[in-house]
Amino acid sequence: MADEATPHQDTDPELREYEKRISPFVERFAADLTEAGMQRMAARVFACLLASEDGALTSAQLSERLQASPAAISGAVRYLSQAGMISRQRDPGSRRERYLLHTDVWYTSFVHRDTLLSRWLTTLNTGADALGGNTPGGRRLAESAEFLAFLRKELGTLLERWHNSR
Repeated sequence: MADEATPHQDTDPELREYEKRISPFVERFAADLTEAGMQRMAARVFACLLASEDGALTSAQLSERLQASPAAISGAVRYLSQAGMISRQRDPGSRRERYLLHTDVWYTSFVHRDTLLSRWLTTLNTGADALGGNTPGGRRLAESAEFLAFLRKELGTLLERWHNSR
């Protein structure tokens, strides 16, 4: 009896290598990112780009590697672009776009989070002032603001240390 054909048996060696060695990592890391709150397909696309040779793939390559529809890839790419984690680049002389990880993607992502923390901090302080420090809600909001102020300060220092170490 002949061996059953494996998926993509006749495809390029890069895809076979992806399925054999890289796909398990991509799916595991995507699950970790999903558990932390990232959308599932966006997490899979991000992990796939992170593990790719150049940190850049086309929609067709992502679709093939992740066995996902072009629409699912498009939605994930839109999410990651809005989050500031990837960018689009058109191949010269082509209508085809490549999706690229930002240089130093983790640093960039956390700098973006610092902006978000600042916005939350302002809103929490406004809420704490409105409720007053003598109410349970006002105290919770003030404590939350104190925590975020501490986190923002420490995160800024940590990001600066990372940036200077490079």
